[in-house]
Amino acid sequence: MLQSKSLGLAHALLAVIIWSGNFVIASSFVDDLPPVTLAALRWTTATVAFLPFVLGRIRSEWPVIRKNIVILAIAAFTGVTVFNTLIYASAKTTDTVNMALLASTTPVFVVILSRIFLGERISAFRAVGLAVAVCGMLAIATHGDLDVLLNLTFRIGDLGMLLAGLLWAVYSILVKKRPTEISQLSYLGMTFFIGVIPLIPAALIEQLYCPQWQMTPGIVGAALYTGLGASLAAFFLWNSAVTLIGPGTSSLFQYLIPVFSGITAYILLDQPVTPWHGVGFVLIFTGVLLATRQR
Repeated sequence: MLQSKSLGLAHALLAVIIWSGNFVIASSFVDDLPPVTLAALRWTTATVAFLPFVLGRIRSEWPVIRKNIVILAIAAFTGVTVFNTLIYASAKTTDTVNMALLASTTPVFVVILSRIFLGERISAFRAVGLAVAVCGMLAIATHGDLDVLLNLTFRIGDLGMLLAGLLWAVYSILVKKRPTEISQLSYLGMTFFIGVIPLIPAALIEQLYCPQWQMTPGIVGAALYTGLGASLAAFFLWNSAVTLIGPGTSSLFQYLIPVFSGITAYILLDQPVTPWHGVGFVLIFTGVLLATRQR
């Protein structure tokens, strides 16, 4: 039991480290690629790379997959088709503070839904840990300036971020309720395949209304990282973590994304790190440690 929990915690940590790099890449190319196109490139890369390796397993598990195809379609729609597309679209219409603030609601959604649908207990440590981690997110986003919070203005992109957090919570719950007869590899393969189908025609339609873009080496690299890393590897690790330690505990590690994103941006993009980043890092780490304590 202890070994399974340790493995689940490690998988959740590795997943958010990979996703942290994805946020840096997404912010770098948000002006070069339309949001649906970026999502379509990401998930097409992941599906094309992964599906050939799991087709045999999917065929052997097809009877139970077909019986649960509606649940798989909902998981694909929430976790693949819409979630990241909303984040990419929101980045064009809102600012970083709002995105960080609303992203902090995602683990809260997961904890609440886990309590309702899975019966996961919200302990005092978990509640306090959530609150401390949210404070850390706010410290990083606002640099300790309360006027930033008092003068927040909300845009349509903020609703997109809020909806994205709710959809990710739904996806995490569905992963936990995955039928045991469906292997994790088949589950991932089917959600990738089903989820990418609507993105391809949507991206083609998007081209009619957005400026033309070119397939540069940078965009190829971004597609490979987001497709093979942030989609294939990170989703495998995340689904494993959710299975081993539950969606509520796994979701707390999402508060570490700004920590690792900040470190990556400092190393690769030479973006400054302020003392408030340090305060936020400490609060987030403390919050996650508190929330994952058993007693």
